[in-house]
Amino acid sequence: MIGECPLAARPTLRRDLRRLRRDGGDAGQIARLRERIDASRAVIASRIASRPAVSYPADLPIVAAREEIARAIDGNQVVVVCGETGSGKSTQLPKLCLDLGRGIAGQIGHTQPRRIAARSVAARIAHELGTPLGEIVGYKVRFGDRTRPETLVKVMTDGTLLAEIQRDRELRHYDTLIIDEAHERSLNVDFLLGYLTRLLPRRPELKLIITSATIDPERFSRHFGDAPIIEVSGRGYPVDVRYRPLVSEDPDVRDRDQPAAILAAVDELAAEGPGDVLVFLSGEREIREMAEALRKHHPPDTQILPLYARLSADEQQRVFEPHPGRRIVLATNVAETSLTVPGIRGVVDPGLARISRYRARTRVQQLPIEPISQASARQRSGRCGRVGPGVCIRLYSEKELEEREPFTAPEIQRTNLASVILQMKTLGLGEVRRFPFLDPPRRAAIRDGEQTLRELGATDADDRLTPLGRDLARLPIDPRIGRMVLAARGEACVTEVLVIAAALSIPDPRLRPLEHRDAADAAHRIFADPLSDFLSYLAIWRFFHETKRHATWSKVREACRASFLSFVRMREWIDVHGQLKRLTTETGVKLNRDPADPDAIHRALLAGLLRNIGVRGDGAGFTGAAGQRFSIFPGSALFAKPPRWVMAAEIVETTRRYARGVARIQPGWIERVGAHLVDRSYANPRWDPRSGQGMIFEKVSLYGLEIIAKRRVPLARVDRVAARAMFIQRGLVEGGVAPEAPFQIHNRRLRERVRLIEAKRRQRDVIVEIGRLEAFYDTRLPERVTSSRTFHAWRRKAERTDPERLFMTEGDLLRPGAPGADPAGFPDTLSIGDARYPLTYSFDPAGVADGVTVTVPLAALPTLSPDRLEWLVPGRLEEKVVAMVRGLPKTLRRHFVPVPDHAARCVEMLDFGVGSLPAAVSDTLHRQTGVAVPAEAWSMSTLPDHLRLRVRVVDENDAELAAGRDLPTLRDTLAQAAAEAIRHEADVAFDRQGLTDWDFGPLPPTIVLTSGGARLTAYPAIVDEGETVALRVMPTRAEARAATRVGLRRLYWRHCRAELEFQLDHLPQRPAIEACLDTRVDGATWCADLALVTVDRVFLDEPWPHDESSFHARLDAGWGRLGSASLAIADELLATLEAAAAVEATIATHDKPVWRATIDDVRHHLARLVPPRLLLVTPTERLPHLPRYLAALARRVERLPAGGHVRDARRRERIDPYWDNFRRAMQDGSGRVDAAALQAYRWMLEELAVSVFAQELGTAEAVSETRLAQQWELVMGRG
Repeated sequence: MIGECPLAARPTLRRDLRRLRRDGGDAGQIARLRERIDASRAVIASRIASRPAVSYPADLPIVAAREEIARAIDGNQVVVVCGETGSGKSTQLPKLCLDLGRGIAGQIGHTQPRRIAARSVAARIAHELGTPLGEIVGYKVRFGDRTRPETLVKVMTDGTLLAEIQRDRELRHYDTLIIDEAHERSLNVDFLLGYLTRLLPRRPELKLIITSATIDPERFSRHFGDAPIIEVSGRGYPVDVRYRPLVSEDPDVRDRDQPAAILAAVDELAAEGPGDVLVFLSGEREIREMAEALRKHHPPDTQILPLYARLSADEQQRVFEPHPGRRIVLATNVAETSLTVPGIRGVVDPGLARISRYRARTRVQQLPIEPISQASARQRSGRCGRVGPGVCIRLYSEKELEEREPFTAPEIQRTNLASVILQMKTLGLGEVRRFPFLDPPRRAAIRDGEQTLRELGATDADDRLTPLGRDLARLPIDPRIGRMVLAARGEACVTEVLVIAAALSIPDPRLRPLEHRDAADAAHRIFADPLSDFLSYLAIWRFFHETKRHATWSKVREACRASFLSFVRMREWIDVHGQLKRLTTETGVKLNRDPADPDAIHRALLAGLLRNIGVRGDGAGFTGAAGQRFSIFPGSALFAKPPRWVMAAEIVETTRRYARGVARIQPGWIERVGAHLVDRSYANPRWDPRSGQGMIFEKVSLYGLEIIAKRRVPLARVDRVAARAMFIQRGLVEGGVAPEAPFQIHNRRLRERVRLIEAKRRQRDVIVEIGRLEAFYDTRLPERVTSSRTFHAWRRKAERTDPERLFMTEGDLLRPGAPGADPAGFPDTLSIGDARYPLTYSFDPAGVADGVTVTVPLAALPTLSPDRLEWLVPGRLEEKVVAMVRGLPKTLRRHFVPVPDHAARCVEMLDFGVGSLPAAVSDTLHRQTGVAVPAEAWSMSTLPDHLRLRVRVVDENDAELAAGRDLPTLRDTLAQAAAEAIRHEADVAFDRQGLTDWDFGPLPPTIVLTSGGARLTAYPAIVDEGETVALRVMPTRAEARAATRVGLRRLYWRHCRAELEFQLDHLPQRPAIEACLDTRVDGATWCADLALVTVDRVFLDEPWPHDESSFHARLDAGWGRLGSASLAIADELLATLEAAAAVEATIATHDKPVWRATIDDVRHHLARLVPPRLLLVTPTERLPHLPRYLAALARRVERLPAGGHVRDARRRERIDPYWDNFRRAMQDGSGRVDAAALQAYRWMLEELAVSVFAQELGTAEAVSETRLAQQWELVMGRG
């Protein structure tokens, strides 16, 4: 049966089933498990029923291969489907999986590389299936989730699926995964494929379908054990590829820039005839500029649309909507393989793309614009020719194409492995070395990445993520740049560091042509800073933006040319800065508005450049990390006057080893920023009387560079234990630190202060003189106290909160061998739940407060556990158990002689404070001797006062309201005042009245109040006030549940009153019911009660609504059942009244005196079953059983003749003790009785009565005297 449940539910169900088989379970547990299984199977049935009819567009190439693909999926766990874009892979494969019965036990997960693709693919599939988006087919992306539990096909980004691994390691919510566009080989795809390589053997029922363009699909097949490859041919329209390079080989032909070439290409395509044009561009900025150029070019009847990943969903959708006239779509490489833009007949391919790439020499992740691969070029040309013959114009030569790489390198080969390792650690994907990547990185690269993370402080020495590493992982940028940004956060220089970090991510925008070197150097000196090349980036940034603010773009270009700045690189710098700024601010990092201090900027930069530091020697050369030698690059502003210490953006080797991008630093910064990396050595510890502490000499170095040669530092930094020992010996014991301090004076007077020990121990003459002062300090001083300064600081703070912190305690004053105060045995506070209440001790046998007293605020009185109070304190427990046993009747007590020995063994076995003390002692004695001590044998009220906890109740001013050792009496006395106190402490939101609808927000299960310094848990409730309801706070969960059920019933009744009155006025059973009414059932209220019970049955199934939304949802769902429910309850009431009348009629014919005992018992039982407000006091689920219970009563009377009264008396002797238990529990005021368990006990008892007196009527549940005994343990809180 579990195999027919959803995949995600199976592990829990199987675990619970194994536990029941192993440990055994009662009928209720088995039934509940069966109900859960049935509910899970119902989910499967519902998903099967919701599966839509599937049809396939005949014009898609994949449809022709449908049967072949289906056979492959059926026969293999992994299938690779490859084909050109537009073949229908993305939209038809999920439908094919639905046709194969997938998506039932789990969802069909369908990944896309980008959010835009996820949304559009989901919308297309939903449209083709004829279902609304977000129901059978939905999507989930970073900023939106349009799925529901019933969703069969879930389209998402690959990053979304990767994030779900953290919550669902086995991906059990899926029975099929389609990894689309896998040929892009993004890090997310490589992560997922590697993870699935490990997961699939553990999930044999999981199917994996990998889709790829026709770019090396064999690699995926080999990775998954030669998985079958199904090739889907593309559409057959020819594409005319034309080459229009920007730079012509003909010297007479003028070279063009890219915008002009694109405009010419658009004109050329327009001349070919109608049809939409797709232009590929490298980024958002280029798209915006090209769109403006095209609008000025005024192509007739043409709509210009951008397409890139960060567009809003509505703007993205415009590309896919029908339109009149010609359309030009300007897209990034998001349209290369991920999306099929409809209606494209022409493509303009400049042959460039922004590709993330790691430069190992600089350890910076860059986003350069670079030539695309041959495979990408084929993908782009394949975007036209779908609706007819197409034309692709490439703005580069055919020779250039042939010289390019055949495939775009996988992202893992273009990425700093420090970033890869950091993300894998964050996602819990294990070590890179052991992860089954399609293209495993080199071990040297892995080691370098791990070392980089340790240098950045992202991991510790054991390669575990640090808190800083977790923060760094939230910034999806190069870890070194991210480290600079995070460091800038603490230095208040994020604004400036973002500019510099972006500059480090692109080629240097400063140009230095060989033929104009001197002019370029002169122009760049305007931006130079004599102490930092990094600050020159800020100067260039300000120059560019100031120029742009007051000039046209053409003037900006001229200004850049005059300053020997690359306009293209400047625009790229701005673009990268925008991306970094967005990513940074999304993680909550705040930008500073005021200009930052240059030193702060460099400290932040140093956090990412610790490996690139150096110290100048005797000449102009520098020694760097691991002894490497380098010089400052001649083009640096620091070349002429090199400082002592520098850091560099990069160290490169040409004819010599040069440091580029240099700034002066202070060696102290290195120690501060690289504290986790520096090496420290120490020598010559000694006592310093002036500072009152031990001192030692320290040397600090990093990567072999000596940062600090010899510095005196406190010994505590190196060896806190030795420093503390030196301070105690030389400072306190020998030197007399603070000789006149109050704590020393007080210690001489300690004898009178520790008389409390006598009260706790109830002994005299246990105190002796003080022990060694040295031992006292050694045991009492905190570890952090290692000097005069820390000692005085600690002492001042400690004595403010605890003036006796340094005063001698009993351990220092008690004679050798004498017991101490024993804080564990005689604590100063009593813990009940989250609250702690003060304890006071008195050794005054004649006094009213003798023994132990707990002081509680009035609001906490209802929450006190009588069980916990019985345990007193651990130090008095053995004495109390002795007194309890001695108070037993002699017939029992004789089994436990000698009493002290039995009591001592008993206390050793007790779990202090758990459950009821009498019950725990009974159980322990029974295990020791085999003698059972019934609960009623204990006489707790006769114990000596000092063995019964005294409760002192105080108001908010600590004034005593009442005190005593009888908790039920205290509660009764102060019940109303305690309730008012709780309401007073509760927030005004939970003290409202006159409510007629749920307009008061969610109802939390608990709230925490503070009263008298104690944290109390209270329980909000909806309370019935007749025509309206109120919000109140109850002291116990049981009271809150009981009140809320009635309050909810009243709220629903208000909404349904008119409908209920109509239903009840037209009840067909009404005349018969009224004919049966007698003095037993209230004739004036039965109809109103029936209305309330109808509401209860229709709307109050568990779980109850907890907010306005769920309240009204339940109202809408149940409205249609009001009529049928009222009819059913009327039938049950009529049957009960008729059965009660039959019992009365039977009694009337059996009136012999010898039968009187049975007749009286039957009358009492009848009164219990049919009280005046029968419908309201009987649980609605028990109403159908009342006629059977009454029939059993009638059978008892009918069987009285012929000696039946004798048999009835014997049967009563079996069942009466259980009824006595029930009556006693109903009258119990101790707070121990579980009300819900008691009601279950009562109805089990009714079933037992049927079984005993009229077995032939059968019972509704398995019942026996053994089960009743077990239920009684639950009633008394011992189950």
